[in-house]
Amino acid sequence: MTLTQRFPLYWRLMRLDKPIGILLLLWPTLWALWVAAEGVPPAHLLVIFALGTVLMRSAGCVINDYADRDFDGHVERTRNRPLATGAVGTGEALLLAAALALVSFMLILPLNAAVLWLSVPALFLAVSYPFTKRFLAIPQAYLGIAFGFGIPMGFAAVLGTVPAIGWLMLLANIFWAVAYDTEYAMVDRNDDLKIGIRTSAITFGRFDVLAVMLCYAATFALLGVVGALAGRGAPFFAGLAVAVGFALYHYTLIRGRERAPCFKAFLHNNWVGGAIFLGLAADYLLRG
Repeated sequence: MTLTQRFPLYWRLMRLDKPIGILLLLWPTLWALWVAAEGVPPAHLLVIFALGTVLMRSAGCVINDYADRDFDGHVERTRNRPLATGAVGTGEALLLAAALALVSFMLILPLNAAVLWLSVPALFLAVSYPFTKRFLAIPQAYLGIAFGFGIPMGFAAVLGTVPAIGWLMLLANIFWAVAYDTEYAMVDRNDDLKIGIRTSAITFGRFDVLAVMLCYAATFALLGVVGALAGRGAPFFAGLAVAVGFALYHYTLIRGRERAPCFKAFLHNNWVGGAIFLGLAADYLLRG
C-alpha cells in the first residue's frame, strides 16, 4: 500500500476527522495569548500556536492509540481505530508521532528560551498521559494539565515568563478538562470497567454528575478571578455567563447517564470554550 493509500488511515489515527480535541486545546491557548498580549497577539504567534495545537493533539492521539492498542478492540466506540484493527503497525505509529512532535518543536524554535524550556514538560505530558489510565484514579486531571499547557507557553511567548494569572488559568483548565472528559468517560464506563481502565467516571461512581457540575463551577469561579485580575469588564463576564448557561444545559444531558447524551455534552464543550474566548476578545476590543 502506497503512502497516498495509507494517508486516510493516518488521518483517522491522528483524529483529524474529529476536530473537537483540537478545539478543546486551542480555546485555552487563545485565552492565554489574549490576556498576555492585552488584546490581539502578534500574528506569527497565532499561526505558530494554532499549527502547534493541531500537530501536538495529533501526536497525542497517535500515542494514545498506541498505549490503548490492546484495549480499544474491546470498547464499542474505539474498536475500529487503525491500531486496534492492525491496519497501522506500532512502529509506523511511533514514527508518525515522532515526526509530528518534531515539526511542532521546529515551529517554536524562533521563540524565546522560556517557550523552548516549557516545551519539554509539554511533550512529556502529551506522551505520558495515555499511560496514566492504568494507575491514576482521575487521569482526567492529568489530561487537563496536558491539554492546558498551551496556557503557560502562550504567556511565555508574549511576556518571556509565566505570571501567577497564567498558572491560575491552567488550574481552571484542569477543572474544565475533568468536567468534559468525565462526560466523555461516562460514555465508555461499562467497557472500561470490563477491561480495567481507570477513569474519573468510575472513580466518582454515583456522584459523577455532581462531580462534573462542581468542576464546571470551579472552572468558572477561577476564570472569574482571572478576569478580575486582568481588569476585564462586562463583555468578558457576559461570555462567562453564556458558558455557565451551556454547562447547565450539559446537566440536562448527563443526568440520565445515557451514552449518546453524555457524548453530546462532551462535544458541546467547544461552545463553552468559544463563549469564554469571544467574551474575552470582545472585552479587549471594546474596552482596551
